[in-house]
Amino acid sequence: MRLLAILCAALAMGASPTRAGQTPDTVQGKAVPGSLAPALAAARALVDGGRPAEALDRLTALDQADPRVRLLTGVALYHADRRREAIDVLERLRPGLPDDSIERREAEQVLGLSLYLEGRFAEAIPWLERTRAAVPDNLEVNFTLGQAYIQTRDAAAARAALAKTFGVPPDSTAANVVTAQLMIRLQMESLAEAELTSALARDPRTPRANYLLGQIALFRGQLDAAVERSKSELALNPSDAMAAYQLGDALLRQNRGDEAIAALQRSLWLNPFYSGPYILLGRAYMKKDQPATAEGMLRQAIEYDPNNRAAHYLLAQLLQQLGRAEEAKEQFAIAEKLSTRGDE
Repeated sequence: MRLLAILCAALAMGASPTRAGQTPDTVQGKAVPGSLAPALAAARALVDGGRPAEALDRLTALDQADPRVRLLTGVALYHADRRREAIDVLERLRPGLPDDSIERREAEQVLGLSLYLEGRFAEAIPWLERTRAAVPDNLEVNFTLGQAYIQTRDAAAARAALAKTFGVPPDSTAANVVTAQLMIRLQMESLAEAELTSALARDPRTPRANYLLGQIALFRGQLDAAVERSKSELALNPSDAMAAYQLGDALLRQNRGDEAIAALQRSLWLNPFYSGPYILLGRAYMKKDQPATAEGMLRQAIEYDPNNRAAHYLLAQLLQQLGRAEEAKEQFAIAEKLSTRGDE
């Protein structure tokens, strides 16, 4: 909804003086009954106020032959998460709207977003591209397009869109890294690996490239590669707290406890407010049979991240091992509650 509001504002600012200067009682340059304008304005206000279902109730009572009614109906359906219906309405409406009109731009914009959110990425791209043509510097449009291109495995187009979003040259190693990071988020690890390998081939000192390759290796269970990639990142930037945390994670999985503790401690010294290293340190000290230190680490993790299920569960296990049954029961209950909330 926030993205749609931003795009609407951007499109309105880019409108021609004639379109922007129209009164609420005109559409496509023609006069319409004045009595319809207040009803449409009220429905639009309901949509903008996060009440699209109420807007749809009002719109059904209006003249469905009026293109403004159908356009706003499509917008309201999108906001009501009835995107398939929105797509049907807007696909029928769009061809009859004047080229380069605000109405047509909005219809294409909402159509593109609806198709994108329905997972119909290839179909969404042409409408998102038309929206970008109207507002070429809009970050949200470029970001959405970048993700759509990733989903269609068009790495070059994704890189170009995301480079625009993050203000880097599209042929730079920085664009490779940004694109790879989004690819990893969208579970396109093979595509990301190709981007990062290309970046390092051109510049072996590319920031974050080794870190992200280490992340992919860790995800795949390739622990030796994860360790080496994390160390390579830290050689370039010893102050990278996340690379130190990743190194500690990989080392702990290899049962190299003392080395893992050292890496995780460095991560905490660089960023003491992230719960992840505390949790792994809790696990490491449990393995070293140092329960008091482990408990302190896990409680610190919970202080920074009270809704972290893993921290509560590990603490419950530790308390159970220490014979503190009631405290353990309390922590298990919290972990279970957080697990249920996550499922919901």
